[in-house]
Amino acid sequence: MSEQREYASFLATRRAEICERIDAAARRSGRDEGEVEAIAVSKTVGPDEVLLARRAGWGRFGENRPQELGRKLEALGGLPEMAGVRFDMIGNLQKNKINQVIGRVALIHSISSAHLAEAVSTRCEARGIVADVLLEVNVSGEASKSGFSPDEVRATAEALVALPGIDVRGLMTMAPAGDPDAARRTFSGLRELACELRGRTGLPLETLSCGMSDDFEIAVEEGSTLVRLGRCVFDRGFALGGRAERG
Repeated sequence: MSEQREYASFLATRRAEICERIDAAARRSGRDEGEVEAIAVSKTVGPDEVLLARRAGWGRFGENRPQELGRKLEALGGLPEMAGVRFDMIGNLQKNKINQVIGRVALIHSISSAHLAEAVSTRCEARGIVADVLLEVNVSGEASKSGFSPDEVRATAEALVALPGIDVRGLMTMAPAGDPDAARRTFSGLRELACELRGRTGLPLETLSCGMSDDFEIAVEEGSTLVRLGRCVFDRGFALGGRAERG
């Protein structure tokens, strides 16, 4: 069996394992399995690996850098196998790169400030399009992470959702690495914040983007609707681990 066929087999097997774990986590928390979608974060692989992942069943991919997004779209956009595939922008978005992203992705996860929201709004209005976005919230309060603080979101939510050219679909966060208890608190905090903001804005805010390779099962248990998975999808050296018990 060729190296490519071996890797394709790994991708298919791993995807089945991931889906089983997501479904089990949803059932543990009394949720419908269909409420959770997984994104294959393709930032560390090339177009060939993305195509193999598509063949393995992945239909949604996440990119961190506008340049890499463009490279993948140029290489894969015209292939029949990629019909219906969605790309999301999940990384930090600089204002001077906004035009490289809007109109090309299904969802921008990383609106991390009011200034960025306003800039995306202005660019989208100028082009006559509407971008679906998430507000990135630094629930854990780590200095190394970007995003609104919970209080900043509370203070600006009504103004942000009123901006033309963007449609705020929900919230995104990242948890502290290597600490399951802190991850659980972070994810539950995002869920509670979304519930509060629904009451204030009248929007459904149905999308909660949280959970990555090391903590996605905890995230699903705590309400995530969109998990962002890179290493556990593409890295054969990554071992899917056990889950941390709730409570």
